[in-house]
Amino acid sequence: MVHEELFARLNEVGYKNWLKAGYCLLKVRDGLCGFADNEMRSFHHTVVRNNTVLRRGQPCLNNCRPRGNQFQSACPVCSEWQREILRHHTKPSSMINWGNCRPWLWPTEHWELAKAFMPRGLADANRAEHCDAAALLNLLHFCDHFSFINQGLVTEVIRCRNELMHSCEMQVSDQWISRFQKSLQQLLIQLRHVPEVAAAGLQIQEMLSVNLSVHVPGVDSVDGHEIEGVGIESISQWETELLRESLKDLLDDDLVPVDLKKVQTFHRFLSGHKDLEEQFKTELQSMLVLEEKLQQSLNSKES
Repeated sequence: MVHEELFARLNEVGYKNWLKAGYCLLKVRDGLCGFADNEMRSFHHTVVRNNTVLRRGQPCLNNCRPRGNQFQSACPVCSEWQREILRHHTKPSSMINWGNCRPWLWPTEHWELAKAFMPRGLADANRAEHCDAAALLNLLHFCDHFSFINQGLVTEVIRCRNELMHSCEMQVSDQWISRFQKSLQQLLIQLRHVPEVAAAGLQIQEMLSVNLSVHVPGVDSVDGHEIEGVGIESISQWETELLRESLKDLLDDDLVPVDLKKVQTFHRFLSGHKDLEEQFKTELQSMLVLEEKLQQSLNSKES
């Protein structure tokens, strides 16, 4: 059986919950994508119209680029765009991820403006479709153009998303799922006038009511007997996408020696399943190197 190991994983309640919650985040991304793109196009137009310097339509004069996450010594045009970003950032004193941006494109590309309000690591995300739910939710939270949305609801969904993606055990309880569902529903209701968001809300509701468990001969802990209207290939595809996102979150963090256990736990999970071990062969090699570095740092601190 091609997906026998996945079938077995789907009979673990905590992991099944993790997958279902992750699927919901994929649907949140799909629902927000077009909305965020249209809103940022409108925001970009408004910024230009209301700024006498930017209204002239001048391009970047020096091919300005950030150095790492720092952006200094910019030309007058890019400096004006930088001021506008800070003016519209809900937390301008916090870390702004200038490294996401290609400032010379700010005058013409609305999505380059959007990336200044997102988490780091999105330099190559040239369109809304290239962003995950975390990026879009952070945009809604940190750009004041979206102040018409209840920010407490956005913050709560971001918190749930981070708990889910930072769970190296890939396990969440039924109680957690219930709280997550309530948070999602409250946020999506705010945007129910957007057809894609309304459609995503229905898909989320359907997924959270579906039983993903299947019977596998020789596997004892079975809490269901069929996959209700969900193709196993689709489940496998979104499982891979979610694991890659979770792994990216882990490896993009500024890890310190005390994070060694997190990396080891994730490593054990992937290598403990032959299908995942094969899929993530390259990533597992990188994790081994990282584990050695963290272990060396930990040993040096203890000695």
